[in-house]
Amino acid sequence: MTAQPICLSIAGLDPSGGAGIIADVRTFSAFGCFPAAVVTSITFQDTTGVFGSEHQTDVTVRRQTEPIFKDYSIAAMKTGMLPSKSIIKTAASIIESQKVEYLVVDPVVRSTSGYDLIDDVALQSLVSLMFPLSTLITPNIPEAERIVGFDIRDRTDLERAAMKMRELGARNILIKGGHVVDGLNSPGVAADHLFMPDGLRVFEGEYFQTTATHGTGCVLSAAITAGLALGSDLQNSIAAAKEFVSEAIRTAPNLGRGHSPINIRTI
Repeated sequence: MTAQPICLSIAGLDPSGGAGIIADVRTFSAFGCFPAAVVTSITFQDTTGVFGSEHQTDVTVRRQTEPIFKDYSIAAMKTGMLPSKSIIKTAASIIESQKVEYLVVDPVVRSTSGYDLIDDVALQSLVSLMFPLSTLITPNIPEAERIVGFDIRDRTDLERAAMKMRELGARNILIKGGHVVDGLNSPGVAADHLFMPDGLRVFEGEYFQTTATHGTGCVLSAAITAGLALGSDLQNSIAAAKEFVSEAIRTAPNLGRGHSPINIRTI
């Protein structure tokens, strides 16, 4: 029997299960990959919001991560919530020393409910240390705006933001289109823009009028990571991941009193 490719997520724990490490692990498994996980922060949240967090130290993150790399051959990995400068420095040093082939960086800066998950000092470290190591970064519109420091209102702004993030070290930039911006999206369409060194590709999907959006960014980045681990190229991995997330939103179980988690199921 062929061994499953192993995917590693370094991210925060959402005890409600809709986002973060739990969503990543479920997504890796759904694609047939073996999941490994390192917890950076324990958040206090449910579908209605985030009420606080207790961050791990850089030492505990290192002590979680190093044994995994000593024992496993990691096919691909992703990062999610990296809440402090010290954790980011630790994660970057380990990733660089292990020469990880595929790294998807989801620059998680704010929860769906509007809770800031990372401060400006940590964000600067995330950009300077993690972007140059990444295969792909996956900001949504608000995350991209915070990274580049200006509003994105139309295609010109989007292209300028991507150029700025490339100057900051990112090779491939997927700016997600789940947030409605009149100058970017056609009615009923959620368009994700992949900026590559050799051009642009737009991935279009149905835009759902729904509150079942908890964890969509985590699941998308985890699904892309799984695709890369399974041997798909970047564009095909993104296309499969977008289709997976669209179906997960369409069939969401509508749990909780706020933003429902989406339906992560085996493909």
